[in-house]
Amino acid sequence: MKFNVFSELEYIVQAEGTLILNIHALNTPGQTVVDEEFLLEPYIPCSEFQSPQGEKRLVKFGVTEYTPNVRATYRATVDNYYEINDFSYATETQVSALDSSVLPYLNPSRYCESDKLYRMAHNMFGHITNPFQQVLTLTGWINKNVQYLSGSTTSQTSAFNTVTEQAGVCRDFAHLGIALCRALTIPARYFTGYAYQLYPADFHACFEAYLDGKWVLFDATQLVPLNGFVKIATGFDAADSAVANIFGDVIFNSMQVSCELADDNFEPFYYYEDSFTGITYL
Repeated sequence: MKFNVFSELEYIVQAEGTLILNIHALNTPGQTVVDEEFLLEPYIPCSEFQSPQGEKRLVKFGVTEYTPNVRATYRATVDNYYEINDFSYATETQVSALDSSVLPYLNPSRYCESDKLYRMAHNMFGHITNPFQQVLTLTGWINKNVQYLSGSTTSQTSAFNTVTEQAGVCRDFAHLGIALCRALTIPARYFTGYAYQLYPADFHACFEAYLDGKWVLFDATQLVPLNGFVKIATGFDAADSAVANIFGDVIFNSMQVSCELADDNFEPFYYYEDSFTGITYL
């Protein structure tokens, strides 16, 4: 299925600085960028580069006080492929059998303190033998016990904070899901992307868990169909998957984001608590 995605970010520049934007759709085995356009107004030379692990595409450019207002616009048509897998016979993968590229996603990170949530994760979900059902159950628990509340958290809020405050936004739901997975020895990583049918329209965060050799998508907010995402990036958490990194006296001013269906071939897919089928986003 194809999606048309769009984002426009505007910044006020008060002194010399640098912006690194992470808004380009990613090319993966399951996602192809058919066409795209990136514009800076006023015109500023920029360079695109890919992260060493290939999990994000970034654009870097410098600004000065002589360009007080900068607008970055990105639009693309993206073709996505999703695979439905049966995880009813899934078993725990021993750490020794994991690929070396996956191992870092078992470790605690800045916003995902899996070491602090180890006892909670095992007390609540450790009795479940099927790893997919473990992730599905903990995701459902987050959805039922954490209130989605805009403006309730800050850039410093971590998974441990979200457990105690029981409120958050999409990034907080994702961080908590990641931390609980890692505490259960299930590799998990942060996912950010464009989201079809998200209201109000915005960039959206969820997470992927590594199950039976596949990265499987989960969204604890349940605000978007699981086949309604266009991947921008993955990472350890929001710290290395931010939409923008700003260096210097540059102030964010406004943002517009949209994700629309480019064809009529769409049947929304969601998980159910007794489901053993999971969507793999590659």
